[in-house]
Amino acid sequence: MIIRITTRLNLLPRLSKSFCTSAGTVVDKKPKTGIVMLNMGGPETTDQVKDYLLRIMTDRDMIQLPVQSKLGPWIANRRTEEVQKKYSEIGGGSPILKWTNTQGRMLTDALDDMRPESAPHKHYVAFRYVPPFTGDAFTQLEQDGVERAVIFSQYPQYSCATTGSSMNAIADFYKKRRVPSNVKFSLIDRWPTHPLLAQVFAERIKEKLDKFDSKVRDNVVILFTAHSLPLKAVSRGDTYPHEVAATVAATMAALQVPNPHRLVWQSKVGPLPWLQPYTDDAIKAYAKQGRRHLVLVPIAFVNEHIETLHELDIEYCSEVAHEAGIEQIERVATPNDHPTFIAALADVVAQHLQHGPSLSNQFLTRCPHCVSQRCEASKQFFWRLVNK
Repeated sequence: MIIRITTRLNLLPRLSKSFCTSAGTVVDKKPKTGIVMLNMGGPETTDQVKDYLLRIMTDRDMIQLPVQSKLGPWIANRRTEEVQKKYSEIGGGSPILKWTNTQGRMLTDALDDMRPESAPHKHYVAFRYVPPFTGDAFTQLEQDGVERAVIFSQYPQYSCATTGSSMNAIADFYKKRRVPSNVKFSLIDRWPTHPLLAQVFAERIKEKLDKFDSKVRDNVVILFTAHSLPLKAVSRGDTYPHEVAATVAATMAALQVPNPHRLVWQSKVGPLPWLQPYTDDAIKAYAKQGRRHLVLVPIAFVNEHIETLHELDIEYCSEVAHEAGIEQIERVATPNDHPTFIAALADVVAQHLQHGPSLSNQFLTRCPHCVSQRCEASKQFFWRLVNK
């Protein structure tokens, strides 16, 4: 029943968002509330890869390199062909925009039902490194004349390199133009322990555990894997590692199984030390210990992209696991359009709209060893934005 309802919501026009003229033309109603969905983004085609890498490698919020203005472009150019090949192997591009738009439509459909007082709701996608960019989303939001705008990070766990970079980009956008006085802004910067987020991961894990023979099922090692972070950022006080761990703990509490579990880290870039143990090394190490049944859980990603479809599925589950002698390894799907996840998104936003706060003290508090004037200026901007 849930699947049928979800499908109908995706395919049918919503009466709360549009109406038919006498000529039969569908005309959009003005949205009252905008939901700006922040994420990193990914190239839809291999032609976008070079510019995508260039933006990442020159963004000091994401990665800090010596002589970055020169070294960043050099690394991007050097890696372009290799990364293009990886995207070709997963269908020619990232599905993250498709999934984000699907999630956005389902989220706003749910909000229209839950909160008619703030409807119609409309989602806007603001990617960091590929179109639609931050400026695209906020320009459209202003043109649509929304009364309330919720900036909603699609990274459940906050990091200065991810959510922080997107926030800085918003602040940069409004350095060059006047903030609209008729829009009330607010911010959801993190939501790592929301019970429905934990529940959807628990449901996804259960699906994979059921694929193992009952004789070994309770001893399958659950490896929660998340994008790693430079130890320099961890030492500075970035909250990401403990927020990821909090999501893991909430998921295991919801799952209620006896299986052992560990948190491991993937996607290291560059020569500096990053959070360990690395996911591929953990797979090899458990094989040596005789633990040859594993489940990989991408706990910090809400939709499929290259780090799940290629790094986890092809590089780790197919290549590393096979070479290590793993007998069975299963990779848990990201939340995508799972009904429980859409319910999580809707509840996060609905509770925020009803109870606030417009801006959390956690976001306003800088890391104890933060020396970034850009970070300080960005937080001051958002305080003024929500209190104007």
